[in-house]
Amino acid sequence: MKPILISSSNAALSAPTPVGEPIGQPAAFTRITMNDGPHDDHISTGVWECSPGVWRRQLLLGEFSHFVAGWCFFTADGQDPIEIKAGDAVFFPAGCEGTWDIRETVRKTFVLLK
Repeated sequence: MKPILISSSNAALSAPTPVGEPIGQPAAFTRITMNDGPHDDHISTGVWECSPGVWRRQLLLGEFSHFVAGWCFFTADGQDPIEIKAGDAVFFPAGCEGTWDIRETVRKTFVLLK
């Protein structure tokens, strides 16, 4: 089995799509690309980008993300906010619910654990 390269610099992202549960204005938009390759039934990889705005996280799978651009906060329900900026890596456990507050457009590479 060969390694999976997740390249954020030359990723062809989808057209902007509004987030599912925006909170206030501006409404954030996301763009994504999923990597093709030898994935198994337990992981998916890709690149995700989001414009500024506040909204509820809907993806409740386990996720490891490396942020390559931007600045934001994530507040897991019942927890203190964490500040995330370019260069940071974050693991979201399965079932982690909360609120995104994107201050500068973020771009991250991700691995979803199904």
